[in-house]
Amino acid sequence: MTLYEAELVVDRREFAADGVLSLTLRHPLGERLPAWEPGAHIDVVLGPELERQYSLCSDPDDRDAWRIAVLREPDGRGGSAHVHGQLGQGDKVRVRGPRNHFALKPAPRYRFVAGGIGITPILPMLAAAEAAGAEWTLLYGGRSRESMAFTGELGRYGDRVTIAPQDETGLLDLGSVLDEVPEDTLVYCCGPGPLLDAVEARCPAGALHVERFQPKEQETGENTEFEVELARSGRTLTVPVDVSVLDAVRSAGVEVLFSCTEGTCGTCETDVLDGTPDHRDSVLTDEEREAGETMLICVSRCRGKRLVLDL
Repeated sequence: MTLYEAELVVDRREFAADGVLSLTLRHPLGERLPAWEPGAHIDVVLGPELERQYSLCSDPDDRDAWRIAVLREPDGRGGSAHVHGQLGQGDKVRVRGPRNHFALKPAPRYRFVAGGIGITPILPMLAAAEAAGAEWTLLYGGRSRESMAFTGELGRYGDRVTIAPQDETGLLDLGSVLDEVPEDTLVYCCGPGPLLDAVEARCPAGALHVERFQPKEQETGENTEFEVELARSGRTLTVPVDVSVLDAVRSAGVEVLFSCTEGTCGTCETDVLDGTPDHRDSVLTDEEREAGETMLICVSRCRGKRLVLDL
C-alpha cells in the first residue's frame, strides 16, 4: 500500500498542558489531507534517523488540518526535544500516513481509559462514539491537572468523563469502570505501560484494545537462524541469530519502510506469504498473530526454518 507523504506546514503551535505541545499541520498549498479514522497516527520525519509517530487528535471530518500533541520527555530519544525546541510555527515537516492499528470498532457501549498523553488517540474516539449514539465513559488520569491535555475540550461531555489527577485522587480506580463490564462493551486504553498492564489484568482479551508507546515485556524463545525468501525481489537471505529480519533485508539493498525498530509503531508491517512468524511486537492483536498473515520485521522472527515475505 502506498502511503500519503508530503511536507506540511506548522499552522498553529500552542501548549495543550504543561509539557504538552499541540501542533496543527496544513498543506502549504491548501490541499485537502487524506481521510482518517479515530486511532490513526502519522509518521513525522524530524531529521535523518529521527522519525516519530504521533496520534491524530483532531476532528476526522476536518480534511484541511491534522492535529497532533507531543509530550516533552527529557529522558527520551530526541524526538520530543526536537519538536518542542526546534519546530516552530510556519516551519515545514515531512509526514507520512495515516495508518491505524488502534481502530475503533462498532459497539453499543465503550469504556475508555487514558493515561497522560494517551488521551490523544482517545479524543476523536469519544466524538465518534457520541455520534454513533453509543453509551460510553472515560476515565482519564495524569500526574497533575496542569499536565493533562485537552481537559477543556472534554468538559462538553459532562459526567461521562472522570478527570483523576494522581496528586489529587491517587492512582486510577480501574475497578470503578472495569470490574463490571457488560459483554457487549469494548474497552479502549492508551497510556504508560504500567497502566496498560493493569487494565489488561482486569479485562477479557476479546473486549480490550490497547495502544502502547513502549514495547511490552514478553517472553521470547531463543533466537535461531532461518531463511527469508523475498517474493517480489526474487532473493533468499539468511537471517543470523543476532540480526533482525529488517536489518537483513536492508543489508541486501531492499528498501522497506521502518521507524521505531521496537515493534510499537507498525511501520514495518509486512505480508507473510508462507511460514510461521514468531511474533514479538506490541502492535498485533492475538487474532492477527494467530492468523500469521503479517509480521513486524523489526523484532519478530520465524518459528521454523523459512519465511516467504511480500518484499
